[in-house]
Amino acid sequence: MANLADRITVDPEQCGGRPCIRGMRIRVTDVLDLLANGLTPEQVLEELPDLEMEDIQACFRFASQRLNHPVVAD
Repeated sequence: MANLADRITVDPEQCGGRPCIRGMRIRVTDVLDLLANGLTPEQVLEELPDLEMEDIQACFRFASQRLNHPVVAD
């Protein structure tokens, strides 16, 4: 499996510094929004033919890592 940094890139000069796929102007949130709206990974690949299945998997891993932090309850 490719290193996450090989698939998800952040460039302050591109897409407002939002995480993108392999330096393209396809944001991680674009992919996740399509999936959240019911598209299958295969349908996302049809919609965004420059993507690879590994890119979609990297989006999931990226989101998981961003959300994986402790929550302190009072």
